[in-house]
Amino acid sequence: MRALTFSSRNIKELLRDPLSYIFCLGMPILMLIVMTIVNQSIPESPALPAGVPIPEDTVMTPTVFQIQKLTPAMAVFGMTFVMLFACMRVSSDRSGAFLTRLYASPMKGSDYIMGYILPFGLVALVQSVITYVAGDIIALATGKEAFNVLNMIISLPLLLPSIFMFIGFGILFGVLFGEKAAPGVCSAVITVASLLGGMWMDLDQMGGVLLGICDKLPFYHSIKAARLALTGDFSEMWISLLICTAYAAVIFGISVFAFAKKMQSDKK
Repeated sequence: MRALTFSSRNIKELLRDPLSYIFCLGMPILMLIVMTIVNQSIPESPALPAGVPIPEDTVMTPTVFQIQKLTPAMAVFGMTFVMLFACMRVSSDRSGAFLTRLYASPMKGSDYIMGYILPFGLVALVQSVITYVAGDIIALATGKEAFNVLNMIISLPLLLPSIFMFIGFGILFGVLFGEKAAPGVCSAVITVASLLGGMWMDLDQMGGVLLGICDKLPFYHSIKAARLALTGDFSEMWISLLICTAYAAVIFGISVFAFAKKMQSDKK
């Protein structure tokens, strides 16, 4: 009950901030529209017989901008902004001595953690649903094949490891950094997740050292698992999903440990 009360306070604070609507909901949908327009503007790659080399002046259509691949990536992109707002909430509560006053209450450490997880996790899940529905509408509006409804329903719970991972990052940065520094750190993570996650480029097609680096990071696997789930390629999805889940467990565990240590030091 105490965790739910704290969650209610946090989600009210989030919903009062107009920037949360712009970044958490507006930004993924805006990028869906913009990148779909970009994709529509690029001429389709010519179909060549097997064994025939591609001419050097041929413009290859980037597959990552196709709506079925772009939509899951934008859902993950939206989670990075949930991370940012979670970080800002934790760091703001710390700097304003709000948490210090709450430490005198009967609330336990788990109540605080759940009080941050529940509202931001719910926002991230609703955000993903809205992004998927927007992607499906864009697919129909541009004459593409509509999303498979069953794949959409199945893929949403499979986004939970990514949601926990980014919220874990947000809590961790909010604990480790002050109110002014924490958003900057999150912005850096957003940039890294966008570039090394494969949102804007086909890392599998590029291969090489860059793919090797990205394959060691959770962002690439988070986006890859979401893309494979939406297209129904579940046989290839599980490895990326397990890697993302492992990262989420580690990051979330570290964030809980850091919060507990900070809570003990503030009580002294």
